[in-house]
Amino acid sequence: MSEAEASSEEGRLLPPEPTAERVSARIRAVARFLRRALPLCLAHTVDFYTRGLWEKMVALPPETVLEALSGDGLRRLLEEAPEQRPLEEPAGEFHNIFCENSQRLINVQAFALAAKYYSMPNLGVCIPLEQMLKILNSKQQPESGAEMKTDDFMNNKKSHEVQLMSELVYGIAKYCGLSQVIDLGSGKGYLSSFLSLQYGLKVYGIDSSNTNTHGANERNRKLKKHWTAYQRRARANVRGQVLKDKKERPEQDKEKCKANSSENLLSTNNSLQSQAQVAAPDSQTADVFTDSDICIANKQYELHSGAQLQSDESNTPEYVFLNILPADAVEADSSPRSNCRDLCEEEKERRKMASLKAKASRSKEANVYSPLTSYITANTELRDIVEDLEDCVLVGLHTCGDLAPSTLRLFNAKSEIKAVCSVGCCYHLLSEEHEIEKDGTHRVWGFPLCRYLKEEGWFCGRNARMAACLALERVAVGQVLPNESLFYRAVLQVIVVEEYGVKRSDRNIGKVYSKTSSFLDYVRKSLKKLELDESKISDSRIMEYFEKYKHRMNEMEAFNMLKVVLGPCIEVLILLDRLCYLQEQDNIAWSGLVKLFDPIKSPRCYAVVSLKKQAFHMQANG
Repeated sequence: MSEAEASSEEGRLLPPEPTAERVSARIRAVARFLRRALPLCLAHTVDFYTRGLWEKMVALPPETVLEALSGDGLRRLLEEAPEQRPLEEPAGEFHNIFCENSQRLINVQAFALAAKYYSMPNLGVCIPLEQMLKILNSKQQPESGAEMKTDDFMNNKKSHEVQLMSELVYGIAKYCGLSQVIDLGSGKGYLSSFLSLQYGLKVYGIDSSNTNTHGANERNRKLKKHWTAYQRRARANVRGQVLKDKKERPEQDKEKCKANSSENLLSTNNSLQSQAQVAAPDSQTADVFTDSDICIANKQYELHSGAQLQSDESNTPEYVFLNILPADAVEADSSPRSNCRDLCEEEKERRKMASLKAKASRSKEANVYSPLTSYITANTELRDIVEDLEDCVLVGLHTCGDLAPSTLRLFNAKSEIKAVCSVGCCYHLLSEEHEIEKDGTHRVWGFPLCRYLKEEGWFCGRNARMAACLALERVAVGQVLPNESLFYRAVLQVIVVEEYGVKRSDRNIGKVYSKTSSFLDYVRKSLKKLELDESKISDSRIMEYFEKYKHRMNEMEAFNMLKVVLGPCIEVLILLDRLCYLQEQDNIAWSGLVKLFDPIKSPRCYAVVSLKKQAFHMQANG
């Protein structure tokens, strides 16, 4: 935005945003640092010993690195302010971190401070959620008139995410005068249902998994059967409890009775929710350090063709979820119940399209969540999916891989979409422009998006993008990295190369480690997975390899900690790329990054938010 625009009435009404000049300077500085540091993340951990990665990349004892980056050392790194120095410095500014000749790491403290300096909290481009909400004026009483407690039917992580993101999305919608929300990669519909129920928004949740969509419709069928009776019982119990409380209070304590009445009412509401769970066990799962964003580079991920990767959101029993949502939270399942195996393909397609049209053409009623199934790309025509598409907000909570950049491209291309709020995840699933595609087909790439990184020919690579998924804050508070399993896999690779002459295999070992009792057992099971002749190597020979490398396990631990520390910088490059892309568009009035979540609870905590000029004009004229 120009200075003239910033001083105009439009500029005064919009939230403060980082200027394009500032964002451009930051992305250049981060890119310059990563050009020197990224090699630490490019190699696969599987090849750690076969390629001698420690000797090639680090000129320090592993004990020195672990002392600086483990326990108190890592916590101090997060707590202390980084060294303040200009971002624009000569290209040789990192000579005190990396050896000019060998390019090896020579100063771990300086490396860690530089990584912190180039992480999101210290770049001055992120807007606090509280400031954003204050400007959007979203802290009003929800339109539903009642507060819905998400932790009654979601795990702690999901509850935290849904409450904060829904408040921001509602603020954006209200600010722009919009009532329709399109939730891409909606999964099990937690965000969509909360937006419709708590804030009275009309929400379409689009997910590529028909299983998720069918599950949402099945929940609706059960809700319509049980919800009316539950509401009647809840109202009766609340009235009875309030009357009982009034009778038991002495007249001389009337003022105290008034003060406590509200508190008792809230307590009764909470107890009713517990009663309605039919003596269900505690449904809040620990969900600590278990999602895919903390996995190290050797973990394999598979994405079925035509489907977005979905995370394990909750182990909550179905009936707990049913007791919270209203009967109109999702649309009725209009799909036929006949045996699809007896139908011809033409009839299947006809029924599928009829079902989609029936869902899309329902009345424009508020407080409705409609789950739909479709695979979304940057070229998707939303009107083909949502027949009554109107001016709307496009949202995505932890959209995996390319779905996040596709969301931004859709926002830019479609005039009906007036605002976007997107939180991405699974950076390892992003496609990159300079990756080699086996089929050689042209595609729309997920990274980079902005002109600068495109012109520079920037390429991270899958292993580096995997490092961007690591959770520094979680490690700092005690999360244990899977060092032993990584060590087993790296030593196995030595065995496979030296004993079998196999440097690369198309076969995936999978989660063998969790099913084994020892290194010997691990190797035997893995050789079977790789379809290699077990009889070629004896047990004693296998254990010789273990004894040879076990004293070097700390090298791998230290190397992984370097990746953990560098991960936030790689994430910053990806996020600034998206922000730069939006600022380059002519139809955008405002764009920014908002820190939404507690990074310990939800490591992928930054939202890309943007408003179109037309959306602002709607707000200004409203």
